Amino acid sequence: MQRIAIIGYGEVGRILAEDLRAQGRAVTAYDTKLRGELGEPLREHALRFGVTLAASHAQAVPGAELVISAVTASQAVPVAEACAPALYPGTFFLDFNSASPGAKIRAGEAIASAGGRYVEGAVMTSVPPYRIQVPLLLGGPDAAALAPLLAELGFKARVASERLGVASATKMCRSVMIKGLEAMVIESFTAARHYGVEDAVITSLQETFPGIDWEKQGAYFFQRVIEHGRRRSEEVREVAQTVREAGLEPWSASGTAERQAWVADLADAGLFGERGSKGFARSADWRTEADRLLARQHDKDSDEL
Repeated sequence: MQRIAIIGYGEVGRILAEDLRAQGRAVTAYDTKLRGELGEPLREHALRFGVTLAASHAQAVPGAELVISAVTASQAVPVAEACAPALYPGTFFLDFNSASPGAKIRAGEAIASAGGRYVEGAVMTSVPPYRIQVPLLLGGPDAAALAPLLAELGFKARVASERLGVASATKMCRSVMIKGLEAMVIESFTAARHYGVEDAVITSLQETFPGIDWEKQGAYFFQRVIEHGRRRSEEVREVAQTVREAGLEPWSASGTAERQAWVADLADAGLFGERGSKGFARSADWRTEADRLLARQHDKDSDEL
């Protein structure tokens, strides 16, 4: 595979583009944020790494041997539908998105109707530390055919099932726990900070779960949610949908989505500093961010009075 199209040029898309370009692969990318000032950093990145930017889905995918969709969860199906008419027959379409099994099935139907070969991909942990070698579960009738080709590109992928939805269900059910833990830590630690009992809470957690450095883990969770809360909240809404598709009411997942979105709203409003600045979401002490959240809530309560 020498020609690859990436739809979604956010953090994940750029990492994949860098690693593929390092191998000499031709990479074309498209992102709706490329237009206007918001696209300037993306255009600079593409220029630096030799990535060709397209003006639309239809311009990005023709001639590609592999199309990778790496967008927000809510856009997984719309992107598949937008790309499908421009796909060459037999083109592999790797859906990298954190979407529910039902969404993956609908996206697969759109690609298959155009003669493409749809493969769902479930990313099983955070991409940045692992980059292209992030653990990846594949699913769908064409997963076994794509797996060795991905291995040649440096992906660490294995086939979970030839049935669509199985890989995504694994990812989504895991996210009930992982994303929920992020939200619970932010809620627990911030409330503990308000009451002045954070040290006692962390000591108790350390005794119960001695394998986790809760100070370090807390700082990491605050950082990741502040930076990526918008994307995470959308993903957890898909997690909630996955739980609904199983016939359960997603009380935990829905609450997690609301907490992640709440932090994202405050980050967008500049509560944690300017995006891209050295201090943004990089505090080694989660207490700094918790104090900002508490101060913001105090100001909001005062305004309502």
